[in-house]
Amino acid sequence: MTAPERTLLRRLLGRLPVRLVRRSSIRYDEDGVISLHDASFAARPRFAAAYRAGEATGSWSGASIRWRAHVACWAASVGARLDGDFVECGVNRGGLARAVADFVGLAATEKRFWLLDTYAGLDVSKLSKAERQRASKWDYEPCFDAVRRTFADLPGARIIRGPVPDTLPQVDTRRVAYLSLDMNCAAPEIAAFRHFWPLLSPGAIVLLDDYGWAGHEEQRDAFDALSRELEFTILSLPTGQAVIVRTA
Repeated sequence: MTAPERTLLRRLLGRLPVRLVRRSSIRYDEDGVISLHDASFAARPRFAAAYRAGEATGSWSGASIRWRAHVACWAASVGARLDGDFVECGVNRGGLARAVADFVGLAATEKRFWLLDTYAGLDVSKLSKAERQRASKWDYEPCFDAVRRTFADLPGARIIRGPVPDTLPQVDTRRVAYLSLDMNCAAPEIAAFRHFWPLLSPGAIVLLDDYGWAGHEEQRDAFDALSRELEFTILSLPTGQAVIVRTA
């Protein structure tokens, strides 16, 4: 290729809507995230062991969600240093909660981990019309007994079965240090957020799993509206998650 041809090629490539990179430059390519940046967290023994424990629950149907799990473990490690319990609404088979518990060594603490789910899929009565249509494509299997086995060695685990917000009064805690919301529908997540927001310790992280995912716009819009009402800010992440910090 001549010099003028190379110049022309560079100009043409520069007009493309995406930037072409060498495959060898990519350091992470999983779960909808491609990154050229450092992803060495995935190989660190502490994280790798916690992730394997979560993966062993069969929660992710063979998918690899390491960066999402990394964000959850980071948020939980912040909460581990704060006053209060851990809460996850939308547990399914417990993969993310198991990874978080192992990563922060929750079994060696006095913190309780409140785990709220129907353990049998979405409660249709809590869904909008659009959410019902989307939910019809998902296949949830009853998993309550499996979750009880998964957390049998965690003294602080409190497994609450039933739909949110109906079960929220069963969470007997005065303070929350980590809150994860992953219910795939807007109304229960907003109800849970409103319930726990006054209980969050300053500095505690709220993790929204579905905020940026296609098909979950109702959840995003609902939290955007709530952020204006309650005056908090939302950090959207390329993993599809979002984080909220309880500043005061």
